[in-house]
Amino acid sequence: MRGHGGPVRALAVAPDGRLAISGSFDQSAILWGIDEGAALAVLRFHDGAVNAVAALPDGRMATGGEDGRIALWRLGRPEPLEVFADHAGPVAGLAVSPDGLLLASASWDGTARVRPLAGGPVRELSGHRGNVNGVAFLPDGRLATAGYDATLRLWPAGDGPDLAVALPTPLNAVAAAPDGEIAAAGADGSVRLLAPDGRERAAVALGPRPVIALVLSPDGTRIAAATVGGSVAVIDRKAAVLRFTLVGPGLPVWSVAFRPDGELLTGGSDRLVRRWDMTSGEPIGPLALTRPPDVFAGLDGERGAEVFKACVACHTLTPDGGNRAGPTLHGVFGRRIATAPGYPYSPALKHLDIVWSAETIARLFEVGPARYTPGTKMPEQTIGDPGDREALVRFLEKATKEKATP
Repeated sequence: MRGHGGPVRALAVAPDGRLAISGSFDQSAILWGIDEGAALAVLRFHDGAVNAVAALPDGRMATGGEDGRIALWRLGRPEPLEVFADHAGPVAGLAVSPDGLLLASASWDGTARVRPLAGGPVRELSGHRGNVNGVAFLPDGRLATAGYDATLRLWPAGDGPDLAVALPTPLNAVAAAPDGEIAAAGADGSVRLLAPDGRERAAVALGPRPVIALVLSPDGTRIAAATVGGSVAVIDRKAAVLRFTLVGPGLPVWSVAFRPDGELLTGGSDRLVRRWDMTSGEPIGPLALTRPPDVFAGLDGERGAEVFKACVACHTLTPDGGNRAGPTLHGVFGRRIATAPGYPYSPALKHLDIVWSAETIARLFEVGPARYTPGTKMPEQTIGDPGDREALVRFLEKATKEKATP
């Protein structure tokens, strides 16, 4: 399904399986008739990428954007029904409670929020140190949140303390099964399965590329895990084993969603929404395969490349890589801040007097983006080890260097 002008960042399927909604870095959402392969409506409201979408049981759809706002939509109306603007940073994830009464949101402002869809007080959940990338409701009403701080947090449905589960990698995504088991994944390329009390049951290693999206099949038997490397792993949840891998054009797959009949939808950097038959693991319709170069080829074991893997979901390095959630880093050394062509920078950055060099890039990760580049949309992160900062800078100097013209 074609229609977006940028990578497809988020996907959700309506409960009846006929409609889907996608969100994109092009700042739009699209409502699709899946079987017809047709766009029914293009929704434009957010000032920035649409990072998260959700389908409500009553037919409404929700979108969450880089602008920190959440909008509720109904098919046939060109404007949002309601808008919520209580997050202070980009909205990265949305989830609907099993009874359809609550909408949860995860944000790079370091919080998650739980909102009664019928109106009423919004509950703010604070505890993560840094951006919250994913959120999922458990069947008992509790909430799971996944953070860049490498913790999974479990929040009670009512009052009471949360449970913080430390994991060995920054987390990008979380999903919950009908029996309460939790799947979480992130930068190290593994999907971890945790019991409802947070104890790890199993881990499925998928390779070196970060996992950036997770979804469980409606019956909870399978997990689809999408990676920066462009593949989607389909995992047997009970056995905790990889069953097969969906191979696309090699570009990052940002979003995955199951239909009730088991068919899988994927959205990626090729700007397409693709359909997959989960019986055969084959695409439904034609599949164009054009693989981009592997930026990590020949760099296995290089420390700077390992550090950069936490950044690859948002930044490209090569001349043809283009912009993602963040601007391309090709040619970044010697470039003034907020001047990469075609990227919608935060207005505050355009007034800063910074030229990117080994020293300024190292300083960015020493003190963090919020202090060094106030007003940035970049998630808050620091690299505390001076050796790791130096290794990252050395890697970027090689990987982003402009090629001399003969």
